[in-house]
Amino acid sequence: MATQAIPRTDTSFFGHPRGLATLFFTEMWERFSYYGIRALLILYMTALVAQHGLGLNVATAGAIYGLFTACAYIFSLPAGWIADRFLGQQRSVVLGGLLIAVGNFGMMFPAIGPFLASLLSIAIGTGFLKTSCTTTVGFLYKQGDPRRDAGFSLYYVGINIGAGIAPLICGYVGQRINYRYGFGLAGVCMLAGLTQYVLTRGYLSDAGKEPAVEATAGDRKKLIYGVAAVLIAAGLVAVLAVPIQQVADGFGILLLLAVVVTFAGLLLSKDFSREEKKRIQVIMVLFVGSALFFSIFEQAGSTLNLFADRSTDNRVFGISFPSSYFQSVNSVFIYLLAPLFAWLWVRLGDRDWSPVTKFSIGLFGAGGGFIVMMFAAITAGATGKVSPMWLTVTYLLHTIGELCLSPVGLSAMTKLAPARIAGMTMGVFFLSISVGNFLGGRLASFYESIPLDKLFGYVGAFGIAVGLIMLAVSRPVSRLMGGVK
Repeated sequence: MATQAIPRTDTSFFGHPRGLATLFFTEMWERFSYYGIRALLILYMTALVAQHGLGLNVATAGAIYGLFTACAYIFSLPAGWIADRFLGQQRSVVLGGLLIAVGNFGMMFPAIGPFLASLLSIAIGTGFLKTSCTTTVGFLYKQGDPRRDAGFSLYYVGINIGAGIAPLICGYVGQRINYRYGFGLAGVCMLAGLTQYVLTRGYLSDAGKEPAVEATAGDRKKLIYGVAAVLIAAGLVAVLAVPIQQVADGFGILLLLAVVVTFAGLLLSKDFSREEKKRIQVIMVLFVGSALFFSIFEQAGSTLNLFADRSTDNRVFGISFPSSYFQSVNSVFIYLLAPLFAWLWVRLGDRDWSPVTKFSIGLFGAGGGFIVMMFAAITAGATGKVSPMWLTVTYLLHTIGELCLSPVGLSAMTKLAPARIAGMTMGVFFLSISVGNFLGGRLASFYESIPLDKLFGYVGAFGIAVGLIMLAVSRPVSRLMGGVK
């Protein structure tokens, strides 16, 4: 079924369709939930039981962190497929929000079993809500509408309002009172966001209301087998008490297979025209750049979070603050810089840089931030704890990189994707973030086994090197886009 875009005359939300406000606030509270948990997760897992933590070592905690953050995005791929064929984006958002809230409240139980099951519920719910919410933003605009990129940048501000205030509120409650209360607070706010969505969903009109394509009997079988496979796998891991490190290794193999199968299926399919396959090739290049960027950027909640807690003097003007507050610095810079970047993309017009070029700049920012952290680690080794300015400068560079890559990537997916697989294509982009999160979590496992200056230096140099490669291939890849800008 075709989805009708909102007329261009609808400019009631800062020059954009009113439905964007519904999606803006839904995603804002979902990100509040996610980043509230993310700010506390590795600290909670490594805290002593007497400190209301789980008492895990850093290697195990890093593996769990990587699995959770990776699953939160890899489930976007099947969730996008289900939304396209069975639920539609609007119903998928409701389902996702409910699963997230259930998981948030489940994390309040002080046992490893409910804890892991709750993380799985949140990951699946995030896949449904985030994919469908973002896809629906694209449905609000007709092809060629010049407001599209600016609309995604505005939507991205909503994401970062939630991501910015969550560590301040949940972080304070979690670190100063009890971690589990912080998780429960995240659940309350997710329910608030879902309530807002249900009450204002009418402003979306038909955007994402119905599935884009009619499900076949084969699709229904795939859905049943897929759900059964997830339940069986989770049950076997629980019953056999498989060590987390082995689960992470197995997941890494499955993640690689998912990437190969996904792109092989898209490229070998006879359902796409020659031009569409060229655009799918561009999506592949952007996928690689995004995955490698997020393997660096998403260490904010793992290696950089541990550095903030253990090696940073968390005081300003003599007043101490919880280390989780650093998780809000990125969002503060987003508030300041996102309007500037949104203006810049519109101002450039026909002279705008290609998505591949913007991705290369994003990788330079991510890599450069870890070069700064390499020197911070050297200084910490000599003095014990360093100034908060080291992490602040790193987050500034990471934010510049993020603004050149993440909203641009979201927008590019909606423009490059064949309309009949719009949800699945958005899921492919989130799959790249899943790969990045998994790699970032595994790197966090080396926090105590590799000297920090070397660990940070390797990561920074890698990011800059990949950025140079992306810049070198920018022109030939851009030609494959077939005029899409």
